[in-house]
Amino acid sequence: SALALNGKIRKVGEKVFATNGKKADFASALRSCEEAGGTLATPMNEEENKAVMDIVKQYKQYAYLGIKECESSGQFTYITGVPLSYTKWHQYEPNGKGKEKCVEMYTDGSWNDKKCNVYRLTICEF
Repeated sequence: SALALNGKIRKVGEKVFATNGKKADFASALRSCEEAGGTLATPMNEEENKAVMDIVKQYKQYAYLGIKECESSGQFTYITGVPLSYTKWHQYEPNGKGKEKCVEMYTDGSWNDKKCNVYRLTICEF
């Protein structure tokens, strides 16, 4: 089951979620994950969502997820462009109406659409 190394790493199935403990805007967070050979944490089921939430809780900081609002459709998709197969929106979210194109995770594991230029905890998946 879950493997914990100082609260920085969580393993779920084939995925490993890890943080460097640093805060960054969306583009920088994504870049640092890609440079490390991964991508931004993208929970695709409840178990993965909980693993990311465990890190968010430990650091008491919201984190960006690998999900963005599509320019054309206004729908949220994985950063790969694939439609979301799992969501955990906070009540009444997403509500940015095109102004909040990124997605952050709250400490309770729920999601909120957010501007992409705020600084959030970097959590990558490998």
